[in-house]
Amino acid sequence: MRHAIGIIGAVNLVLFAATAVVCVRQWLRDRSVIALWAALAFVSLGLVVCSDFLLPTDPATTVEKVSLRIAIALLLVFPYLLYRFAAAFAAGRPLAHFVDGLTTVLVLATGLLPDIPSEGESWPWWFVLYAVGFLVHWSVLLLLVAARLWRAGRLEASVARRRMQMLALGSTALAAALLLSVGAGDDHSWFALSVGLLGTLGAIGFLLGFSPPAALRLLWRRPEQTRMQSAVGELMGAATEHEVAARVLPPMAEMVGARGIALELPDGSVLAAHETGDGDGSGGDLRRFEFPYGTLVVRTSSFAPFFGGEERKLFQAVGSLMGLALDRTRLFAQERRAREALEQADELKSQFVALAAHELRSPVGAIYGISETIAGRSHQLTEEQLAELQGTLTTQIRRLRELVEQLLDLSRLDADAVTINPQRVRVRERLERIVHAVAPLDASRIGIEVDAGLEADVDVDALERIVSNLLANACRYGEPPVVVRAEQEDGILHVTVEDSGPGVPEEFVPQLFDRFARSASSAETVSGTGLGLAIARSYARAHQGEVEYRPAAPQGAAFELTLPSLAGA
Repeated sequence: MRHAIGIIGAVNLVLFAATAVVCVRQWLRDRSVIALWAALAFVSLGLVVCSDFLLPTDPATTVEKVSLRIAIALLLVFPYLLYRFAAAFAAGRPLAHFVDGLTTVLVLATGLLPDIPSEGESWPWWFVLYAVGFLVHWSVLLLLVAARLWRAGRLEASVARRRMQMLALGSTALAAALLLSVGAGDDHSWFALSVGLLGTLGAIGFLLGFSPPAALRLLWRRPEQTRMQSAVGELMGAATEHEVAARVLPPMAEMVGARGIALELPDGSVLAAHETGDGDGSGGDLRRFEFPYGTLVVRTSSFAPFFGGEERKLFQAVGSLMGLALDRTRLFAQERRAREALEQADELKSQFVALAAHELRSPVGAIYGISETIAGRSHQLTEEQLAELQGTLTTQIRRLRELVEQLLDLSRLDADAVTINPQRVRVRERLERIVHAVAPLDASRIGIEVDAGLEADVDVDALERIVSNLLANACRYGEPPVVVRAEQEDGILHVTVEDSGPGVPEEFVPQLFDRFARSASSAETVSGTGLGLAIARSYARAHQGEVEYRPAAPQGAAFELTLPSLAGA
């Protein structure tokens, strides 16, 4: 029995010494306060275990007695240092004053004890009080550590949770070993062997908690790893960035025990976020992982940085794979947009050719027919008939001119060949010219409500193209009176063209500025190309402005042009 107990003692010495070495190495690597408390705790415990082999059972010399008191003091501060390790993860420490005070009193009492009874001697009352305080101190602190680590570990990732549970197991086993050692009696009994085995169990728990073998980590990590492999395998089927984030962020959060995770793009916007809804009272740790495609912002518990170092490396590796998947979806989206743009361009080209052929045929045919009639039968026609034919001819020529100008505008806008040259203009004077050019016969029916002294720095050609198209649209589809208003506010020119017609059907508003777009009702009653508003908006945007529609009150349509001042351009 004595031989077995000796072997158990030697094993415990090796295990606690190994744990101390692991903790010291981690502190040297991290230089964190948390690692420092762990290193101090197990260095002190390792020294105590070594002293058990070096010191005699009954110290006789002064050096031996002083060494025994130092060993007892080191044994006394071990649970305190371990408690400080567990409490360092949170901002505050419960029972801080009580624990600090009790530890200080017991350490001082260890040095001030009149004597330490030898084995087999009866204990005086003052030593009984000291021993009770010692046992309460040890058991309460170690059980507090075990409860805290076990409770907090339930919300962590698998590896961190198992490591914290191992530390909780080690703390509980040591507390039980100390309590049972009081009643062990004979140092070579089966009871003493059981106490030694409890110490071994505690040492193994601490060693596995601070430095589990790689194979054990893989075993513990298997649930998250299986889910992550499944998520990574599904990445190739993700068609959008949001799908990639939705498939990867949840298992990534599970891998590191994150309470929440978000993907921020380089412009600061959040592409996707995932919240687990879990939380505890141990504080938190917000970490940012930078990648070429953006930043992964992870909110974990305060325990995760210490217990999840290897998981963070895996997290970064998966983050890199996520970058490849995002690049793939972006390339796929670019290819899809390019294909859709080509299809749309082909559709627009077909519409353009068909519309141009149809719209050009009508005025050209009318002009040709009227010209042939006048040339061949002018001597047979009365003056009234000739005047009517000439009026129709003029109308068709204007229609042809308008169509040709629209087609030229489209070609210039599509080729980005529109040059903006701002200059100071008198707005009212310029609008009056546009009104007389667009509707010379109806100019008196178009009101202009503009301050005569209003001036703005705009491109004259762009202003004429935009307002003329808006006026032509109001005269063609609206009803009089038509009013043109203009004002300038904060360097931005606002021009509004408003008619009193039936307005734009609500269901047609989203397509109002599309090329070749015409509502069903207007297409049946009014001729046109459906290009005027599209051209007006394109010119406005080339001028860094905008054209917007709103219903007029009590009825009608109002189109507002906003053009910024470009005097410094």
